Amino acid sequence: MSKPLILISNDDGVTSSGIRKLVELMSQIGEVVVVAPDGPQSGMGHAITVGDTLRLSRTDIFGGIQAYKCSGTPADCIKLAKHEVLKGRKVDLVVSGINHGSNTSISVLYSGTMSAAIEGAIEGTPAIGFSLCDFSWHADFSHVDEYVLKIASQALKNGLPEGIALNVNIPPKQNEDIKGVKIARQANARWEEEFDKRKDPHGRDYYWMIGNFVNHDKGEDNDEWAIANNYISIVPCQFDLTGHHAFSHLNEKWDL
Repeated sequence: MSKPLILISNDDGVTSSGIRKLVELMSQIGEVVVVAPDGPQSGMGHAITVGDTLRLSRTDIFGGIQAYKCSGTPADCIKLAKHEVLKGRKVDLVVSGINHGSNTSISVLYSGTMSAAIEGAIEGTPAIGFSLCDFSWHADFSHVDEYVLKIASQALKNGLPEGIALNVNIPPKQNEDIKGVKIARQANARWEEEFDKRKDPHGRDYYWMIGNFVNHDKGEDNDEWAIANNYISIVPCQFDLTGHHAFSHLNEKWDL
């Protein structure tokens, strides 16, 4: 019996520790193909390359694993994998990550990690984005194995609803074991930005975006609560951004 085909990508780039861990784990349960950015693409959201060329080249960075580095975004990687690398082969699971840093709450909207997973869902493939809530390039991934394997195996065995990608966030390594897994909603939390205005040596203005992450959500059923209490959070995400609750307001109160 043939192994399931698992496509791996990320947004931290093909040389990151997180994708190396993911390749190691997914190779235990399926045939792995990697198509990942050739450099960091964090914060790219669901950007695609439309005004420039894309380059794709083979790399042996993972030993015997079929792997490619791409000059484009995470979403580009999934598209190129489908149309050029795999050329019509059926992918059983798209897995993105493991991201260095949290993708909880509003961050899912900006996340290149999740854009690769959501692109997989757009193509009708079960998809998961994994993130470790530790931004260090040398983050400790030693505690993730059991949970990443279990979640990916469940997706392969039981599938996912159409158009759904799972946003999985894992607490950083701590002195106590992870307490478990919570199926959660996206927290009502966001970045409140400021801009530090400076002058370059030529007297021209430039800006650094800074700010603080503020959690306005007091519930105990969301991803921020789960991570803060040492649980893994799983949030089912979809690419349909329609605000269904706004229909009655627009139909009843707007004169169109």
